[in-house]
Amino acid sequence: MYASCGAMYLAREVYDQLPSKHLVVSTAMLSGYAKIGLVKDARFIFDQIVEKDLVCWSAMISGYAESDQPQEALELFDEMQRRRIVPDQITMLSVISACAHVGALVKARWVHSYADKNGFGRALPINNALVDMYAKCGNLVRAREVFENMPRKNVISWSSMINAFAIHGDADSAIALFHRMKVQNIEPNAVTFIGILYACSHAGLVEEGEKLFSSMINDHNISPQREHYGCMVDLYCRAKLLRKALELTETMPFPPNVIIWGSLMSACQNHGELELGEFAAKRVLELEPDHDGALVVLSNIYAQEKRWDNVGLVRKLMSHKGISKEKACSRIELNNEVHVFMMADRYHKQSDEIYKKLDEIVSQLKLVGYTPSSSGILVDLEEEEKKEIVLWHSEKLALCYGLIGERKESSCIRIIKNLRICEDCHSFMKLVSKEYRTEIVMRDRTRFHHFSGGICSCRDYW
Repeated sequence: MYASCGAMYLAREVYDQLPSKHLVVSTAMLSGYAKIGLVKDARFIFDQIVEKDLVCWSAMISGYAESDQPQEALELFDEMQRRRIVPDQITMLSVISACAHVGALVKARWVHSYADKNGFGRALPINNALVDMYAKCGNLVRAREVFENMPRKNVISWSSMINAFAIHGDADSAIALFHRMKVQNIEPNAVTFIGILYACSHAGLVEEGEKLFSSMINDHNISPQREHYGCMVDLYCRAKLLRKALELTETMPFPPNVIIWGSLMSACQNHGELELGEFAAKRVLELEPDHDGALVVLSNIYAQEKRWDNVGLVRKLMSHKGISKEKACSRIELNNEVHVFMMADRYHKQSDEIYKKLDEIVSQLKLVGYTPSSSGILVDLEEEEKKEIVLWHSEKLALCYGLIGERKESSCIRIIKNLRICEDCHSFMKLVSKEYRTEIVMRDRTRFHHFSGGICSCRDYW
């Protein structure tokens, strides 16, 4: 009872007093811990269980998947396989979700094959999850194949595919699928509209986005929620209509949250509207005083204005509160193994080869006009030092490893970054895709970029 309502400290007191720990009780305990994010405590309970059943394994895998620890979820699933425990649909949904989060395409393909071989291939929830998984692993073609071949579809299926197009920047296909959905008399829901508005936002389709937003109310009787207003604010922000974004933020029928103010804040920094950006950053900090992103943006805004004293004050505040900037990292999957790179990373076993390749690429790209851009390096350093730092960004190191690693000549290089790709790395990827005749698919914090022949699918609008 205590575990089911989240009172885990009371549940633990009762649990510790039990003379014998029944499997059902132990599973309830680990599920309770997992639901409130205490995954280490959940794993401790899990490891104490001598004979685990399927429900127990599924609960732990689900706990990892839902607590932003997808790699641990996949490793536990592998262990489950070694012990020849057959998963059920709940287990498979958690594993597919973990694959989507990690973005490991090779593992995703294996999981899909496993699902088909073990009788899950026609299950509607599994197919819906596979569409999302392939999209987030960077394979939009495969996501669409799964969608089109589904024996039946529901509104979740259509919404998942629309969102897949959206995160890959294919707004035309997202809108076309939305209209096809209506022709087939599938009524869109609130989630569908989040996907289609997201597509418009990332393609700069302001008028189309406004029409769709109005149609929610007028044609579909759906009351826009905070998430829909957030999409519209983001749409205006990306289109540099910052005053319009501010007006909507201040007049929407819901109090704007950290995400909405954060969208305006970041856009203002990107577009040089520093006064409005400072205003938005302070609104974020009113709602969440320890928000690391807002403090970093505020510091960056002051740096862009050369207000180094203010930069020092913000960084001192961050240090006092124990807040640090989220470190950028990039992942690349090669030969069924995921490799992680940080900025200026020297820990990889092939580090010397990676930096040698980087020097070679930079020399080659300079012949076709590439000059490292230091505009995103907002620290008080000499210009040459800034240009050196930007060359060591994690996605560049991951790319170099992809180029020296063993892979099929026709296969593309897939990189996942936890933060937004900077302008210099974006230009770098475009040039490499042309000069080295290779396709690069990169997932950053908000969307996918497909680089091929010197062009990016985002059309330099991100």
